[in-house]
Amino acid sequence: MPLAAPVLERDAVLPGATARRRWADAFKTVRAETERRAAPLSPEDQGVQSMPDASPTKWHRAHTTWFFEQFLLKAHATDYREFDERFGFLFNSYYVAAGPRHARPERGTITRPDAGEVADYRAHVDAAVLDLIERADDSALAAIVPIVEIGLHHEQQHQELLYTDILHAFAQNPTNPAYDPRWRPPAAQSGRDYAALPAGIRRIGHGEAGFCFDNEQPAHDVLLREGKIARHLVTNGEWLEFIAAGGYARHELWLSDGWAKVQDDGWCAPGYWREVGGAWHSLTLAGLKPVDPAAPVCHVSYYEADAFARWAGKHLPSEAEWEVAARAGLLYDAFGAVWQWTRSAYLPYPAYCAAEGALGEYNGKFMVNQMVLRGSSLATPAGHARPSYRNFFHPPARWQFSGLRLVDYS
Repeated sequence: MPLAAPVLERDAVLPGATARRRWADAFKTVRAETERRAAPLSPEDQGVQSMPDASPTKWHRAHTTWFFEQFLLKAHATDYREFDERFGFLFNSYYVAAGPRHARPERGTITRPDAGEVADYRAHVDAAVLDLIERADDSALAAIVPIVEIGLHHEQQHQELLYTDILHAFAQNPTNPAYDPRWRPPAAQSGRDYAALPAGIRRIGHGEAGFCFDNEQPAHDVLLREGKIARHLVTNGEWLEFIAAGGYARHELWLSDGWAKVQDDGWCAPGYWREVGGAWHSLTLAGLKPVDPAAPVCHVSYYEADAFARWAGKHLPSEAEWEVAARAGLLYDAFGAVWQWTRSAYLPYPAYCAAEGALGEYNGKFMVNQMVLRGSSLATPAGHARPSYRNFFHPPARWQFSGLRLVDYS
């Protein structure tokens, strides 16, 4: 399953004509990847919303289009003709400064526009964006490139959500549908060896050239204590040991909120695991498959990750420990398998300031009651991962491709 090419970084010094061509190519590549991911899905698949935290595929396709229309075309293309004035209300997500919006839990009720109209919307906006890039002089190009760039990275985030959200929807279907029967998970290393953490004062955050989201800055110093970090991700085989040891039935392993979640929702295994004929299976993008003991455990919440670490006599790493270890090349499968829970709350870095205006709502206002995950997953598009990237979700969330690795301070 090929992924989109890396997004062009604006820091490259390019002549105007070359820069316009490269940005146009990057735009077309990322936009095409969204359509490639949506292509196996029927119109009925694309309209389903299986829970408030998920969105229909059709909505993802339209929202990412609205982003370019709202923040790029309306602001910089003086002759742009809006595709449909109603779409701003339907496909705005959480940008209060951009105006009112349809309630998030009700996105699945939007049967009109249909998937075909969304395709027309995308084509209309794509043509206008490419025309804007082509006609921009050097000064205008310098003004629009930062918006194009963040729009492409924003769309890549929704490409990942397209996979996670449709898999959650398929998990509600008793026939266990497959998104793509040919899909195969990426190979990952297994083992139980640890590497010494680089203790002392270390620097984390995005301080190099290239794109980053504002929550990755400013780069700053942290103090790491001595310890060891697991080179490998926790595997399904290790998780089976946790289940066999009664991990989901031992209250002393769980945070209070996590134990309440276990009791309320009847958790006894990771998300999408089902017992079939006395053996564990998991719903994947290829349908229901036997659980591979050597593969990284996936679809576990922060609560589960924390309980597993306590059961194992270890800890989850802080996001600083994870980043320093990743930059030092100490981690197997840091990227491309599963996002990895850390024990760090999603909070602003020292001296962080959100940008002004609607785009300043992108990250900063969510810095409460969530936990940080690091790395990337099998659903993350190529070119979208980096050591400083901070993903974040609420502790009960497990519809993401989320797993864990451990640290040992003994």
